[in-house]
Amino acid sequence: MEGCQDLLCIKIFKHVLQTTLMAPKPDYLAKRLEQLNQFPDFNNYLIFVLTKLKSEDEPTRSLSGLILKNNVKAHYQNFPNGVSDFIKSECLQNIGDASPLIRATVGILITTIASKGELQNWPELLPKLCLLLDSEDYNTCEGAFGALQKICEDSAEILDSDMLDRPLNIMIPKFLQFFKHSSPKIRSHAIACVNQFIISRTQALMLHIDPFIENLFALATDDEPEVRKNVCRALVMLLEVRLDRLLPHMHNIIEYMLQRTQDQDENVALEACEFWLTLAEQPVCKEVLCGHLSQLTPVLVNGMKYSEIDIILLKGDIEEDEAIPDSEQDIRPRFHRSRTVAQQHEGDGIEEEEDEDDELDDDDDTISDWNLRKCSAAALDVLANVFRDDLLLHILPLLKELLFHPEWVVKESGILVLGAIAEGCMQGMIPYLPELIPHLIQCLSDKKALVRSITCWTLSRYAHWVVSQPPDIYLKPLMTELLKRILDSNKRVQEAACSAFATLEEEACTELVPYLAFILDTLVFAFSKYQHKNLLILYDAIGTLADSVGHHLNKPEYIQMLMPPLIQKWNQLKDEDKDLFPLLECLSSVATALQSGFLPYCEPVYQRCVNLVQKTLAQAMVRSQPDQYEAPDKDFMIVALDLLSGLAEGLGGTIEQLVARSNILTLMYQCMQDKMPEVRQSSFALLGDLTKACFQHVKPCIADFMPILGTNLNPELISVCNNATWAIGEISIQMGPEMQPYIAMVLHQLVEIINRPNTPKTLLENTAITIGRLGYVCPQEVAPMLQQFIRPWCTSLRNIRDNEEKDSAFRGICTMISVNPGGVVQDFIFFCDAVASWMNPKDDLRDMFYKILHGFKNQVGEENWRRFSDQFPMPLKERLATFYGV
Repeated sequence: MEGCQDLLCIKIFKHVLQTTLMAPKPDYLAKRLEQLNQFPDFNNYLIFVLTKLKSEDEPTRSLSGLILKNNVKAHYQNFPNGVSDFIKSECLQNIGDASPLIRATVGILITTIASKGELQNWPELLPKLCLLLDSEDYNTCEGAFGALQKICEDSAEILDSDMLDRPLNIMIPKFLQFFKHSSPKIRSHAIACVNQFIISRTQALMLHIDPFIENLFALATDDEPEVRKNVCRALVMLLEVRLDRLLPHMHNIIEYMLQRTQDQDENVALEACEFWLTLAEQPVCKEVLCGHLSQLTPVLVNGMKYSEIDIILLKGDIEEDEAIPDSEQDIRPRFHRSRTVAQQHEGDGIEEEEDEDDELDDDDDTISDWNLRKCSAAALDVLANVFRDDLLLHILPLLKELLFHPEWVVKESGILVLGAIAEGCMQGMIPYLPELIPHLIQCLSDKKALVRSITCWTLSRYAHWVVSQPPDIYLKPLMTELLKRILDSNKRVQEAACSAFATLEEEACTELVPYLAFILDTLVFAFSKYQHKNLLILYDAIGTLADSVGHHLNKPEYIQMLMPPLIQKWNQLKDEDKDLFPLLECLSSVATALQSGFLPYCEPVYQRCVNLVQKTLAQAMVRSQPDQYEAPDKDFMIVALDLLSGLAEGLGGTIEQLVARSNILTLMYQCMQDKMPEVRQSSFALLGDLTKACFQHVKPCIADFMPILGTNLNPELISVCNNATWAIGEISIQMGPEMQPYIAMVLHQLVEIINRPNTPKTLLENTAITIGRLGYVCPQEVAPMLQQFIRPWCTSLRNIRDNEEKDSAFRGICTMISVNPGGVVQDFIFFCDAVASWMNPKDDLRDMFYKILHGFKNQVGEENWRRFSDQFPMPLKERLATFYGV
């Protein structure tokens, strides 16, 4: 390293480095650093500046280390041996630098080298760092601990493997010794290191679990906030993985967490507040927490008030901002949710098995960080779901005071509380809603924008109840006020009102039909008023309206109001603009609802979707030279496929000419084999919809499509498997007996899926329908397997509504029973139950049921039938007697 002694070299290097870093453009900076990387000694200079050039200012030295860290990340495998050895030894010698900034930078550098697979090739690293912990020099001890903490965070898995001879057996007892160190920083590092191994139940920690917990208790009231925060974090994780060890101390732990949730340091309070969220998931929650609810409830409620810093961050003092354009960072990236085909159930709309977005995030999502307010609200929400109406005993007295409080911040938190408990305490809240809902509707006109916005959200949480009441009393006034808020002069209120209105639409469905002109008037006016971010939410509200009122939207006056602004936006947006996602989703719902009413707009929309698919596939092909081209965003293709599905569903047979004039089937063939599951998922949905709309164009491709469908019957990818299964069912109905050559490609997988434990309901139902349909068109091929699927088949379909798909599936099961009656004997009670689930079967299907039931009864004889039917629950017995005379 003689070069590093050469002062001239160092001066030149410093000058080059500084001029590079002062470069005005980031791409120039990247290029310049890439050029410097061509010099073999460049990384030696970087480590020299970081560790040896003490005359230089600390930020420059640290920056040199961070550039080196990036080089390690990108090129470490190309470093000459001498260079990497020099860097490693310099790091270990300088881990105790007097400057905290330099120590931290050296620690980051060590961790980065370790994470590049170097823990195996740097055997002296961990022993050396553990040895340095015992140094008399504080800086050395702290620097070593800082590095160890980062290694534990980044490489926890490999530290607990045989690959390194299980160093944790030595490290964890060592860390525990430092819980009582005189320096708060060291104590904090020590807990943070051990905390990395709780969730994975690392054996080395489990062996020392009792001393670990004792040490935590000893630090419970530590003066240092960072230590208290790490103690709380440890207890939250232990609650998840070693509840058995905490249970004997649970009363004291709860009392402690109550104090910490009110800690002066908000980071500590937030960490402690997580405890209630985690406790709510434990079966013992009710038992251990019921005696503390009277103390906990006011603590959580108090945590739900906006802090002063929240209000500053939210610009809560700015009431009117509708004319201020959004900055691009305000707009969160949108992810399109691919189309999933689902069945309708008795008494509801489409059943979707998706996690709801966390609604409690809706109230102030511009502070994207998780904070005490959000955590307290989420905790109250989950505890309301555990304790149900018992929680109201403690909440109602507080609510009375909060909801009518003169200070807006307090009143606002009361409205948030009311929304947070809506799901869990709904039954107990019903007697109070006739008074509360009108009060909340009044709050929609509050002079504070943050009160108006939270009120929108809370009212949406009670939408289900509002819709169940006579419309003139609550629905109409609520809808009128929400529509005014959609046109509010504050952007946050516009957003909250749009989201709340979408929820109301989902609940009210056709109840909104009498008010459609009024609703559309408002939504269309919002188009001219909204800035970028809220425009995207407006698309959602329009799409949800279309889903909710369906064909009632297909009236010339409504189409005339709605379509021009949508098509205007459609024409303005370029193919590569991500705003197309929500607009395409919205148009998909509108096309499905308008049906023939969409025809005038259909051709350009169809053509553009086909072009988007073709363009994305072409870009993906070019991408096979990865260094030259960026990977295409396949969301464009997925959304386009989904809109094509919406067109096929809405327009039915009238889409036939458009399909005939395009290469969509060739493109679909490629999409069905795409690596990305969401692309396949959407292409199978489109295949099913085109099969229903214009099978004459799909039929010539069936021999190519069926093997692909067969290989996608993998229940690990639920939505892909679901849509492939549904498409097979639709194809079989169109193919009839010609389906016979393809049965073997799919039947065994389908029978396996229907018998699989924990299969989601939507997939089970679609699998059952498709098996039934295959049996309907090819009974000789499917009936021999009847006994292997009849029981789950019957239980899957008993809850879905009477419809065409259910009809064809039950015809299939009846046909298979006539071919193989022995296959149903053992599970005949399940068949009886499934038959009884029909409200109103067609006459010929009812006859099929009648023949099978009576055939079975005649075969076993009156006495045996009586004994058999005595096992039936009374409603089933009565239903079969009334409808089928058995």
